[in-house]
Amino acid sequence: MLDFNRAMDLVRQRSGALGDGQQQFDLSMDIYETPDGYEIEAALPGVKPEDVEITLNNNVLTIRGETRMEEEKEDRNYHLRERRVGAFVRSITLPSSINADAIEAHYDNGVLKLRLPKAEEAKPKHIQIKPNGSTSKARKEQSKGTSS
Repeated sequence: MLDFNRAMDLVRQRSGALGDGQQQFDLSMDIYETPDGYEIEAALPGVKPEDVEITLNNNVLTIRGETRMEEEKEDRNYHLRERRVGAFVRSITLPSSINADAIEAHYDNGVLKLRLPKAEEAKPKHIQIKPNGSTSKARKEQSKGTSS
């Protein structure tokens, strides 16, 4: 049974390895839309904020970073090491334009929180219906002014 577990660990390691032998892991996140923009919460336990890069290009938000393995201590006899180490990258295409200058990012207790406000032209517009007759009255006044 132990050999089977070792074999499965090798399969997992090889499938998640980057070209330089570094491991890559998935970034779990929640994304929701509000009338004014998008909110994103990404789970990054053990990741330092300075090891995270966030970019927005053509409505594609990319979060990338890396966790580093702490040095193995010779005085420890590890039986299991499962904490994630390696690189992560996640790109999401957002459905509407974002005001890139107003993006806010906060990191608290291993959770990255992003607030991405929509650009003004992407926000829904409320169109008011005018009372009956007000449109035709305005047109008559415009036509009187142009005919003289």
